[in-house]
Amino acid sequence: MSDRRGKYGFDAPGAFAGLVVGAVVLLALTAVSFAYDVMAAGIAFLLGALYTLGSAASYAYTTRRGKFAVWAGELDGLEGRERLLDLGCGRGAVLLQAAGRLPEGHATGLDLWRGKDQSGNAETMTRANAAAEGVADRVELVTGDMRALPFGDDSFDVIVSSLAIHNIPTTDGRAQAIREAHRVLRPGGRLLLADFQHSDDYENVLRGLGVTEVRRRDLGWRFWYGGPWFATWMVEARKP
Repeated sequence: MSDRRGKYGFDAPGAFAGLVVGAVVLLALTAVSFAYDVMAAGIAFLLGALYTLGSAASYAYTTRRGKFAVWAGELDGLEGRERLLDLGCGRGAVLLQAAGRLPEGHATGLDLWRGKDQSGNAETMTRANAAAEGVADRVELVTGDMRALPFGDDSFDVIVSSLAIHNIPTTDGRAQAIREAHRVLRPGGRLLLADFQHSDDYENVLRGLGVTEVRRRDLGWRFWYGGPWFATWMVEARKP
């Protein structure tokens, strides 16, 4: 993805910083243990440091490259005329890839623009990225809550979301976001929800709404946030 022209920051920067700091602390403890000839402790700290460094490397790869590659494959099926909504669009990593595939369509991004979810997350940054990527003319940004979407029924052909719905703190709130996405999706429209938490709940809510064409799948190592224990899953559905 070396042709990206926008600036997309880090997902959940606090979590990534924690991994880096943890690795540094463990390396320091390793050095102290070996200096004082406490070999067993030194080896244990070294293994912990290597494990944490590996997790940090996985996290950095996913947030800077891997997720872009995965979403590129997911979005390649767009025909180019769709109306697309990105729930929790952030700085536009998915939204602007989609917009680039919609020469006759339109992409809307919705977010609350919170910095703890993504470094430098701000509407102004997303607009700057849209301009840098050459798609500003087909992108609209909306400040809003996924639990109460400011759109009419059946407004969009495709709805996507990447690592956003889990930020809603309650089970009922997340379920409401799924119901709202279903409401504004047109019959026959496609839903793509990527998340590393609660994806089985999203699937269950959709099935409760009468959606039968729904499946949940692992997106693979390029979407790990530190390792397979933080794998990202895609819930894919088509509204009847």
